[in-house]
Amino acid sequence: MASEATVDRAAVVDHVIDAVVAVLNRDSVQVTEQTRLMDELGLDSTNVLELLMHLEDRLDIMIDSDTLEQHHFESVGTLADYVLEQGLA
Repeated sequence: MASEATVDRAAVVDHVIDAVVAVLNRDSVQVTEQTRLMDELGLDSTNVLELLMHLEDRLDIMIDSDTLEQHHFESVGTLADYVLEQGLA
């Protein structure tokens, strides 16, 4: 069962990375699970909204903005964990 969760998390991380690259519209940007969304990539509130919309569309989920907090956007990994906590896995 743990390996299934790992695969699911890895897939979510990949979706977050793809969404970040699409939002930034820069193919040359290097994004990993540890990439800090605000500090390293400079995402602003508009980028965050666009990122969330991409994730909702790609993963066919609804993100409850009332449960979102700043720490969910620390890195690609923390955002992926948030998505998983919302019941995707």
